[in-house]
Amino acid sequence: MHEPVVVVDSDENQCLQLCELLEAEHYKTTALNSLGSLEGALIENGCQIILFDLDTLPVDNRLFRDIKKMNPALRIIGISSRPFHPELQEAMSKHIYVNLSKPVDGDELIYWLKSICENEADSRDSPET
Repeated sequence: MHEPVVVVDSDENQCLQLCELLEAEHYKTTALNSLGSLEGALIENGCQIILFDLDTLPVDNRLFRDIKKMNPALRIIGISSRPFHPELQEAMSKHIYVNLSKPVDGDELIYWLKSICENEADSRDSPET
């Protein structure tokens, strides 16, 4: 079983499809259709990865700052129909690990998740200087 992933998407059908894709690759998922229970889901599941739909959720730079303050090791993957969100410039440059285009390519998503997990494993295994 891979790292648990929280999928936050107000489009219930898209959220379900993303969860099914991830579960087929042996990722444990938690689906959320709003931001209301995000903090609880992160704490309860010990999640280190969040998949956010930037188009359907009321997100702003402050939200991403607060999430990263709560858990600095958290990796945020955005999905969007737009390659850049000027209103999220700070979040995209400092807090969002990668922004994937819609419709999400399953192979690309799995590639990024594996990359995140491998980088985390490498950082845990490397000797401290």
